[in-house]
Amino acid sequence: MVKVGSELFTAAGPGVVQRLADLGLQIFLDLKFHDIPTTVAGAVAAAVRLPGVRLLNVHALGGLAMMRAARAALTRGRRRPRLVAVTVLTSHDAASLRRCGIAGPPQSRAVALARLAQRAGLDGVVCSAQELPLIRKVCGKTFLTVVPGIRPAGAARADQQRIATPAVAIRAGADYLVVGRPITRARDPLAATEAIVAEMQAALAVRV
Repeated sequence: MVKVGSELFTAAGPGVVQRLADLGLQIFLDLKFHDIPTTVAGAVAAAVRLPGVRLLNVHALGGLAMMRAARAALTRGRRRPRLVAVTVLTSHDAASLRRCGIAGPPQSRAVALARLAQRAGLDGVVCSAQELPLIRKVCGKTFLTVVPGIRPAGAARADQQRIATPAVAIRAGADYLVVGRPITRARDPLAATEAIVAEMQAALAVRV
């Protein structure tokens, strides 16, 4: 599955989704919808009509009503992609959350938002590997977990704060890993991809 984020979608538009679907690829539409319930419902309904979309997301901070509206909008399309909620961006640490007026450590905020997303009927959440074990404990093993902030050992942290290696995230129980810059900015993207896949496979063999 390939991720289409806001940067690519803004630059190339919905047509890029069609082009990727024509290549036989499945798509994670990572647009993180966050608005009033009616607007988000409309955006989700439009996303469902795009070809190849298997996974899409909203911001859990949009609230219960917004997430319920997003979930209801999934039924308006021909397909039913899985819908997940972003809990706390992996670029945040406790200090940056406080500056946004959000008290408490990222872990407790992420778990609370995961509970809210589950109550809204969403399929899962986007969370860092650091919160993943507790979210698994609270929300159950079937609740989907998508983990960004993946950095192979020795890779640049860049603007990410709550990071994990592919192996750590897999061992923590992640269903999907989101890997961007460690591949797209690698000197040899193919070699970088193969190394990450090998690390994931080794971790999965132990987890199973």
